[in-house]
Amino acid sequence: MSNWIPGFSTPIAAALFGLLVPLIIFYFLKLKRPRLELPSLALWRQVISDQRVNSPFQKFRRNLLLLLQILLLSLLVLAAMQPYWRGDMADAQYLPILIDASASMGATDQATGKTRLDLAKEEVGRIVDGLLPGQQVSLIAVTNTARRLTEFTNNRILLNEALDSLHVSDLPSKIEDGLRLAQALSRTNVVNSVRLYSDGNVPTRPDPTTGKPQAIVDFDLPFKLDFHQVPAKGANIGITAFNARRASTGSWDVFVRVDGAAESSTAGRVTLEDNGKTIAGEDVILSPKETQRLVFKVDADKAASPKATITPEGFDALKSDNTAWLELPVGRDLTVFCPTSLQSFRHALAGIPGTLVEPAEDGSTKLSSYDLVITDAIAEASREASTYLFVGVVPPDLTSQVSLTKDASAEIVDWKRDATLLQHVQLKDVQFLDSPTRSEKAKDTEVEAAGYDFLAFTRNGPLILQKREGAKLKLYVLVHTDRSTLPYRVGFPVMVSNLANIALQQAELSDLASAPTGALPRLHFQPNEDYRITSPTGEHFDQKADGDGFIAGIPATTVGLYEVRKSGDLVSKVGVALLNPTETSLEGVSELKLNEISVTAEEDRLKADKPWWPTLAMLAFATLLAEWWLFQKRPGGIGS
Repeated sequence: MSNWIPGFSTPIAAALFGLLVPLIIFYFLKLKRPRLELPSLALWRQVISDQRVNSPFQKFRRNLLLLLQILLLSLLVLAAMQPYWRGDMADAQYLPILIDASASMGATDQATGKTRLDLAKEEVGRIVDGLLPGQQVSLIAVTNTARRLTEFTNNRILLNEALDSLHVSDLPSKIEDGLRLAQALSRTNVVNSVRLYSDGNVPTRPDPTTGKPQAIVDFDLPFKLDFHQVPAKGANIGITAFNARRASTGSWDVFVRVDGAAESSTAGRVTLEDNGKTIAGEDVILSPKETQRLVFKVDADKAASPKATITPEGFDALKSDNTAWLELPVGRDLTVFCPTSLQSFRHALAGIPGTLVEPAEDGSTKLSSYDLVITDAIAEASREASTYLFVGVVPPDLTSQVSLTKDASAEIVDWKRDATLLQHVQLKDVQFLDSPTRSEKAKDTEVEAAGYDFLAFTRNGPLILQKREGAKLKLYVLVHTDRSTLPYRVGFPVMVSNLANIALQQAELSDLASAPTGALPRLHFQPNEDYRITSPTGEHFDQKADGDGFIAGIPATTVGLYEVRKSGDLVSKVGVALLNPTETSLEGVSELKLNEISVTAEEDRLKADKPWWPTLAMLAFATLLAEWWLFQKRPGGIGS
């Protein structure tokens, strides 16, 4: 139906036009004058004129009061019919509206000073203000998850309050979750269409045919999706990665990746600070979509908390990607316990710089805890460490499922090549003098249910297993390496080097990265103690550390430093950053590719239904005031 033809919410009110009939009949009634005897006929002409005026239809001539009352009644009846100009949602009884509140929606337009979210809220506000009787809206905020702001309602006050409370979160966007929530709402209400307001800044991948980026949304669309794209323009530069790698026991290599916006060239200066003191700095100039990686040296003789900041030159649309944080421990050697009986491992460890191996050749030790324990005795599991490698040992909780058969040759048939321990290690043709044997009733699913991952297999059973127990990682080579050809292979020192890198990672002595928004990294404090985590916005999270001293799952939706306090005393600060190239680019796609269908952004501004009965009501009130002034208030009434 054409949008220029108005609709009526209550057309039955048109029956009130019937009130015009008694109004007009009232004016048809003639005046009843008394009979009087007059001495002269000089007034006869006046009597004839009065009779003509009181004859049917003649009374309408020059009768302003009647015309004003007909106009007033007509306006009131039309207002009661609640007419509206048809928009794009005249037939939508239940309408979920998805509003993208991800980090890129916080980008500011240089000309207007408004963010993309502000523009989206203005558009949704027009829909809310134009709601008709029988129409209801549910507002849904979308970031890396979906959150319902309101139930289905036509309460404008409630809907506008929800819009006012919606703010940008420093998180990427996940449109699928919003669509799934809308689908859940459709199970209780008839939802024919869903409206999405977004800048189109979603994860993309190249189209295999054209090579152009396309947004893949893993969702089967059961309703019509109207995609309204908020203008996605603006210059921006930001930090998209911040990590460190141990260069030696005395220094760290700190890497900062900087990305620019998709539409314009950008420039700025990257500075590295530690406790307010500038360590280093470098200027960057980026073409559209360009990336630059900077490397800085940081001494590892003491713990450091470097902060990377980029100061843009000129306008910068997004502020949340300009800062990132790291926590660097004191540089030291990797401490390893490896008994003198395992000479093949000790020999391989000697070739790895920055490694301290105990016990000494005389059997003496100085350390009470280690980063890595390599042993062929299960009793050594009592030594304090973060990483363990047991050789020739079957895990105690698997002895009923796997046994070791002596003097039974075993050959590796497969291994997990992408496992960190076995990367770049060729195990083909390695022979073992003993064989791990799976019992007849044992099932691999039971081993996996016990928390073990299979890394290598022989024909008769698993050879290498891995299990994580809290903060500890335990690796098991079920057959002793001394009873195999493995130590004589080129891959053996590579495997030991991989093991040392695993231990470095476990001890946080190797590769470290700034935490992205979403959730705080796992925190380690005193076991079973109460802590309070405070976000940069002042939100509090009270949490008790578990038996191992870990706290996990704390949401981090805002860039900045999170303070950890115990009994009011500050014990730690944790920084999280945006670190998302997609959000920093501010680039949006105008087409969403869903399962079996593609949705293109509407080029025209989506029109809301616009009620105009309030205008009619105001005109009726103005007509009433005019009648009151002309026939009641004005002295002497209407002039002749």
